[in-house]
Amino acid sequence: MQEDLLTAPPEFKLYKENAIVGATFLGGPLVAGYLAAENFRHLGQPARARTAWMIAILSTIVILGASILIPAAEKIPSILFPLTYTFVTRFLIQTYQRDAIVSHIAQGGPTYSGWRAVWIALVGVVVLFAIVLGILGLLDKNFLQSN
Repeated sequence: MQEDLLTAPPEFKLYKENAIVGATFLGGPLVAGYLAAENFRHLGQPARARTAWMIAILSTIVILGASILIPAAEKIPSILFPLTYTFVTRFLIQTYQRDAIVSHIAQGGPTYSGWRAVWIALVGVVVLFAIVLGILGLLDKNFLQSN
């Protein structure tokens, strides 16, 4: 018991699992990558932070590519993409971060607000929208000038 009183709680903040999952549903894989990478960075795991970014970027490219290039994508219910990447994100966070997040909280470590994750998701949507517009503009020079 004496040892617990002398151990200072961690000073860094982490995102909780549910905040990451909710923000991922709203903002997509890039948001998931950012939040997971921030947690890994605070946990002293820079290699995993880089991996989280790589997975997020590749996932975004695959999802955008599939939705643009696959003719049958129009027939797929639009909710299927967010549900899929959100489910995958939950699995990855549970596998690679859950124990560290639970331990951090148990030691009295602070966490970021869920609202902060929502704001990051909204910024992520704006960034993704800008990327998509840029890609469409490159693919079709007349896209931005039409009507």
